[in-house]
Amino acid sequence: MAISDWPEDERPRERLLAHGAASLSDAELLAIFLRVGVKGKSAVDLGRELIGRFCGLNRMFAASQAEFSAVPGMGPAKYAQLQAVLEMARRALGEEMRQGLTFASPGAVRDYLRLHLAGLEHEVFLALWLDAQNRLIVAEELFRGTLTQTSV
Repeated sequence: MAISDWPEDERPRERLLAHGAASLSDAELLAIFLRVGVKGKSAVDLGRELIGRFCGLNRMFAASQAEFSAVPGMGPAKYAQLQAVLEMARRALGEEMRQGLTFASPGAVRDYLRLHLAGLEHEVFLALWLDAQNRLIVAEELFRGTLTQTSV
């Protein structure tokens, strides 16, 4: 059944507008990004399939173009859109940090590193340069390694 045939208050886009993005599941958020499904599958069904195939959003975001495009209905255009959205999110976080967000807790550092390093296919040794108020000045990759190790 197409999403347009669903009751209006159950459609992901309408629910997002009425209740906010946090009210949606990962598959529903992905469905809004995808916009359309494929023959026999709604965008929500396709979102569920993608999340199931990659065991979550993080692995889907880190998938190669070939892995992503292996899913019927997903091709280079959708892969490029997904990568563009991820890069915009990284840049937005970077702007926030440059505007004075601090690394006030280990969790803040973890979240920053996860966002910037999660998709890499190699190990890195990264230095974070902070000012006296724990605000990021620059993140600098000092050493790059292999899939499982890096030398320092």
